[in-house]
Amino acid sequence: MAADPREAVGRKFDPALMQRARERSWAALQDIRERMQPGISEDEAKVMAADVFSDHGVERVWHPTLIRIGANTTKTWRQRSDPTVRLGEHDGYFIDLGLVFDRHEGDVGDTFTVGDAPQQQACAVAARALFDEVAEAWRQQGLSGAALYAYAGERAAAMGWRLNHATKGHRIGDYPHAVHKGGPLEAFGRRPADGRWILEIQIAHPTEPFGAFYEDLLTGTPPGVPHATDPG
Repeated sequence: MAADPREAVGRKFDPALMQRARERSWAALQDIRERMQPGISEDEAKVMAADVFSDHGVERVWHPTLIRIGANTTKTWRQRSDPTVRLGEHDGYFIDLGLVFDRHEGDVGDTFTVGDAPQQQACAVAARALFDEVAEAWRQQGLSGAALYAYAGERAAAMGWRLNHATKGHRIGDYPHAVHKGGPLEAFGRRPADGRWILEIQIAHPTEPFGAFYEDLLTGTPPGVPHATDPG
């Protein structure tokens, strides 16, 4: 099958550096998580995150850092948060990072809870599980980007959650991947190439004002990142 121009990369693209950028992005995300405390606002959390980036040697951010708290976790990337929301004693939040290391992009996101928030924690666990199911369907069945999101919607409903179809996944690569105009993963009609696309999963409770988000690189081998053993 001929290469799709939407999956093009630059001359200095290196799959190993892509994986390294991914690993370093996850490490930065975990450090931000460890500093999240009840009472913090989203704006304060983003200032804190910038300090973490400095500690981790981030070259630059390629998309604005997104930290959503409480009811704001149901909002998509393009929707504005309620700025008055602060992290409660028993609450949930998600972190979405787009970082550059060695001129390669990392893009990772995960949802966590503080205190005793069993429903929010269940939602976070479900988002990770749904990501794993959809990624495995890509590995085993070679589904197109469009088919992956159709499958995700079906599985989310079966699990008792609502998939936010406005969160559609996207290209990633050597910085800046945007020169290749890959478009959303949900609109990609072919099997996405290994190590070129971010699968984004955002779900919400069907009636309550909270949701969860998880994203990572689609790779030919399971990622082995903290969500496999860390339900918090």
